Amino acid sequence: MMSTMITRRRAITILAAAAGLPLLLKAGKAEARLIRWEGTMLGAPASLAIYHSDEAKARAAIEAGLAEAKRLEAIFSLFRADSAIAQLNRDGMLAEAPAELIEIAAFARQIAERSDGAFDPTVQPLWTLYFRHFTAATVDPAGPTAEAIAAARALVDWRGLNIDAGARRIGFAKPGMGLTLNGVAQGFVTDRVTEVLRAYGLQNMLVDMGEPRALSTKPDGSAWRIGIANPAEPAKAITEIEAVDQAVATSGGYGTLFDAEGRFTHLIDPKSGRTAPALAGVTVIAPTATLADALSTTLSVAPMVLRQAILSAYPPARAIFVSPQGVVATVSA
Repeated sequence: MMSTMITRRRAITILAAAAGLPLLLKAGKAEARLIRWEGTMLGAPASLAIYHSDEAKARAAIEAGLAEAKRLEAIFSLFRADSAIAQLNRDGMLAEAPAELIEIAAFARQIAERSDGAFDPTVQPLWTLYFRHFTAATVDPAGPTAEAIAAARALVDWRGLNIDAGARRIGFAKPGMGLTLNGVAQGFVTDRVTEVLRAYGLQNMLVDMGEPRALSTKPDGSAWRIGIANPAEPAKAITEIEAVDQAVATSGGYGTLFDAEGRFTHLIDPKSGRTAPALAGVTVIAPTATLADALSTTLSVAPMVLRQAILSAYPPARAIFVSPQGVVATVSA
């Protein structure tokens, strides 16, 4: 059962990105055709919805964007033994690190500092502890012991992530530490694919490499509608928002469960070592998918009293907190 439960979250449901619209919409004198692509990236469902009058040009742009996404996947994937991040975690140091790994690791460390460690990219030892515990031949349903959690927590500290951008070197302060960028990498890939598509002259599109980013409007001038998942039924939306030139990211414990009862989730509080509840979600709307992704992860485990302070560092980001009963709070920067 664990092989099906340990999957990258899909916490956002796209609503009416294209559904119900005619295939051709007039954009000036040219007719904008809807071109779609659907697949998987970084272990999550991914999609592109693009309106353009030249389908051949759009298809070429999509091919280039997906090539860039696959290149980045080879850097950030924790499930590929040959990825750059896997090599770093295995050896404790990586020389000649890819520029993108340096960039996103530095960004993750900045989020960690500004959130007082609620977001911590070195939380990987705790994730590994839970994963190994619940995939063992004999599983204690009560979860890892307090002693095991304490030992793993001793290896979690974003201050021990050493980055030398000039020397292209990244490493850890002590053996046993590990890096995960799962809380930000999908947003980063979304942004990079967006840049590739824009370089081809495309502008009316919804790019989703695990976290969606809306560029401009649809050709008829309407906004992209993005649903926020119901934590109890993630395939259904509990509410929806309209997005234009914005990115939207959702984090919720329900996206990946370690146990069938849903007591242990993939979202881990770096300070306590405990996991976030399954039936709660937070959606962040921000200018970029990288920022939205990181903040949604952060706010999923941050204490309530810190939410406003965290968001205030990144205006105009805003967050929507939901439970199976509906929206419980909206917090703005």
